[in-house]
Amino acid sequence: MKITKLGHCCLLIETKGKRVLTDPGSYTVEAHSKLENIDYILFTHEHQDHYHLDSLKVILKKNHQAIVYANSSVSELLSKESIKHTQINNADKVLLSGISVVGIGEKHAQMHSSVPLSANIGYYIDEKLWYPGDAFTNPERSVEVLALPVSGPWMKLSEAIDYALLLKPKKAFPVHDGTRFGSAHVLPAKILGPHGIEFIVMAEGDSKEF
Repeated sequence: MKITKLGHCCLLIETKGKRVLTDPGSYTVEAHSKLENIDYILFTHEHQDHYHLDSLKVILKKNHQAIVYANSSVSELLSKESIKHTQINNADKVLLSGISVVGIGEKHAQMHSSVPLSANIGYYIDEKLWYPGDAFTNPERSVEVLALPVSGPWMKLSEAIDYALLLKPKKAFPVHDGTRFGSAHVLPAKILGPHGIEFIVMAEGDSKEF
């Protein structure tokens, strides 16, 4: 299995003569236009850093043979766009040209108690790679390679480390590390604003009067 990390959570997985793409989102838009010979596309959930509609349309235009699999929330969005796909739910198992893919999990990790949990599904691919999406779901399976989320408004790095220690993969590599500011700038403003607290975004090098 060859894994190419295009960025954040967009992975190109080559195994058994097929090319599988995960979560082409808004952080890897430029890379999407160059993709060729994609056989399968897997979406974990609908957040824009994982699901970018315009990019998907570009990919499908260049890769007519690509078959899309998605969790329930992305499935709803794809249906509205009349994009052919197959919904995959928790415990569903599909064979993609001999490649075993199991959908595991149902909910996104909690970002804040005031934010309703959204849907999320992880993928156990070829009985080797576990990509959990935005959650620390235990797949209850032997994990040889772990795509480990390391940054985001729904997690702490210590939790990621403990997660890897729990699953005990032979190898792990970081994903969900392209957010930089992203939701970490958006979510506090969304939650704190209604409580009368102004959240002022300051990027590196910014100066503001207080």
